[in-house]
Amino acid sequence: MAYFIELLISGALTGLMYSLVALGFVLIYKSAGVPNLAQGALVMTAGYAVWLVMAWGLNVWIAIPIAAAIMFGFGLVVERLLLRRMVGQPVIMVVMLTLGLEILLRGLVPGILGSTPKPVDLGIDFAPIIIGDVFINRTSLYGGIVALLLVGASLLFFRTRLGTKLRAVSDDHVSSWAVGISVERAIGISWGLAGIAAVVAGALWGSSQGVDWTLSTLLFPAVAVVILGGVDSVPGVVVGGILVGVLGTVIPGYLDSIAGGSTRDVVTSLIILLTIMVRPFGIFGREDIERI
Repeated sequence: MAYFIELLISGALTGLMYSLVALGFVLIYKSAGVPNLAQGALVMTAGYAVWLVMAWGLNVWIAIPIAAAIMFGFGLVVERLLLRRMVGQPVIMVVMLTLGLEILLRGLVPGILGSTPKPVDLGIDFAPIIIGDVFINRTSLYGGIVALLLVGASLLFFRTRLGTKLRAVSDDHVSSWAVGISVERAIGISWGLAGIAAVVAGALWGSSQGVDWTLSTLLFPAVAVVILGGVDSVPGVVVGGILVGVLGTVIPGYLDSIAGGSTRDVVTSLIILLTIMVRPFGIFGREDIERI
């Protein structure tokens, strides 16, 4: 029983860590209506940015805000140089553009800064928290708490004047232009906010496993989270993250010894496929019905 409880807690906390990656995806979609397949590489790049600033001799709590400013600026540059050229193009072309950016960053950043894992020390003790026979990873616990705080901040943000403008841009670009909202600026800000979320995710995941190209592979479980929770739902990030984390930890915890491992990816794939087949708009996602 203790083993099951440990898997359950570990899965839920890991899922909340996934939600940090998925939040950037949702922020862009909810603000700009653009599916962003580059979020995994943004998390990796943000992790490298935190490590690089720390390598200058700065404290981690100074390095993270500086890295956040860098990634916010990077988001603005992506909109200005890449996405602005895609205005009026089919959505699928924008999706392919973000996928190309994902592949480019995944090869370019480690190629320049090195592919060996880079340490990011957040000052978190590696010794687990022990409650009875249950061991809890401290990084995952703190990461889960930070994820909940960031999701709460995102919910408050979308109630502000700027957040309302971003949601309007997501609903209809033409109508937003008509009422004087700068669609280009809104999309740039949404990418900048996704960059800030990527910094938090990159720092926490980097402190747990080191910063290298493998951080970009977090895109896979993050996509499962946003599909399950709802691609335009901020609360869905939490629920979807917990479900993906729990199922992706508990089931492999019992089946890996039988199947020989790698069942986590199978479980994640099944979550994506079954959700699309049964409820394609996710648990909390908005269902748009169009007349043909």
